[in-house]
Amino acid sequence: MDEEAYVLYHRAGTGAPCLSFDVVPDPPGQELGQFPLSLRLCAGTQAESAQANRLLVMKMHNLHRTGAGDAESSDSDGEEDEEEKKPQLELAMVPHYGGINRVRVTQLGGTQVAAVWSEKAQVEIYDLQRPLAAISDPQAMATFLREEQAKIKPLFSFAGHMTEGFAMDWSPMVPGRLVTGDSNKNIHLWSPKADGTWQVDQRPFTAHTASVEDLQWSPTEATVFASCSADGSIRVWDVRAAPGRACMLTASQAHASDVNVISWNRHEPFLLSGGDDGALRVWDLRLFQTGTSVATFKQHTAPVTSVEWHPADGGVFAAAGADDQVTQWDLAVERDQEGEGESEDDPALASIPPQLLFVHQGETDVKELHWHPQCPGVLITTALSGFTVFRTISV
Repeated sequence: MDEEAYVLYHRAGTGAPCLSFDVVPDPPGQELGQFPLSLRLCAGTQAESAQANRLLVMKMHNLHRTGAGDAESSDSDGEEDEEEKKPQLELAMVPHYGGINRVRVTQLGGTQVAAVWSEKAQVEIYDLQRPLAAISDPQAMATFLREEQAKIKPLFSFAGHMTEGFAMDWSPMVPGRLVTGDSNKNIHLWSPKADGTWQVDQRPFTAHTASVEDLQWSPTEATVFASCSADGSIRVWDVRAAPGRACMLTASQAHASDVNVISWNRHEPFLLSGGDDGALRVWDLRLFQTGTSVATFKQHTAPVTSVEWHPADGGVFAAAGADDQVTQWDLAVERDQEGEGESEDDPALASIPPQLLFVHQGETDVKELHWHPQCPGVLITTALSGFTVFRTISV
């Protein structure tokens, strides 16, 4: 690894690999984004046996800058300094029967909750209050391990999907509203009830003809969400209509094959998609009915497994692929006119799009990535090789 290319770089292992995770935002008022960094995550394992799985709530802290303090350390205090700079991981584990396909976190009132898509064809909602307390205080952790760990059960569980799934998203505009999609092409809408449970509409949204791979709520319209599918399409829905008539827009051949992941831009009317064809496509929702993306990038040489727009910069996004690459992009970058001659002389340079800012490697089988919404430029990934937290010099 070239340390000069990273502002921050840390890795962590959790035993069994995690297919999915989400960031648990820190409470307001804390010193966020300051080094050494601290961050909280919720993840789900894919263990070899069903009973060995866990829902993980973790705190990674004391995350120093790459190379921080190296120049100042003398031989006499070097060992002590290195010990102080060691990253720390606190981990609270909730037993979960069955591998966890997807985890998504939201806040309801003052409580963080996690939606968990299980390989056992169930979607469960967990209250994260006790494990979050445990990772913040050693005494609370002792109580959690002694008395609470085995007792934590889901707040709510839905077994109406006839098969497992991976697609799931909480609404950013309506607290507690959720959509879940399964491998049998069905999408269900969850609406929160006053008693702390959910009403799940038994009438599925059914326009897709193959597995629903990902779901994203609109950040600006409370009733609108998008879906992508193994049938190669992306669809936009409005829940005010009956499920059978709710599909409002369709790009029927969005990718050459499966569309694996989508991300809805919070600042511009753009949707980002990644497919089995390795392509990344940017869709202008104002032109969506044309069925043509406004930008296509083919840097990845294997299926794209995760995409996400930067939470603060509407032109920046990151993507991960089965080619073990994590890429960072900026749509605002254009090719330098003075550098065009240099690109023509070197075919390898000419094939690199100017919008590609950075290629991160070194992970094995990257499954999901997320920007940290409170730590500028910080990306977190989960892979077969574990978790990685990093910030590049490019973003």
